Amino acid sequence: MIKTMTFAAVHFSVAFGVAYAVTGSILVGGLIALVEPAINTVAYYFHEKAWSVFQGRRSLRSAVAEAWSKVSQSEIAAEYAYSRG
Repeated sequence: MIKTMTFAAVHFSVAFGVAYAVTGSILVGGLIALVEPAINTVAYYFHEKAWSVFQGRRSLRSAVAEAWSKVSQSEIAAEYAYSRG
């Protein structure tokens, strides 16, 4: 938890520093330092949702490819057995 808190402090400091450097306003710097992490948190939530969908599709493709490989190997073995029979 300490690592999370120190990262949050660094994040707020960077956001404030950049906003202040660009605008020259302590008020704007402070507002951006508070608003940006909140928006970033919401964006992260949706990113995780999208990533889960992507990973699910990737897993499905892997499963289909593996199943197709087994089917193909079975067909080859069956044809070999038939040709020798």
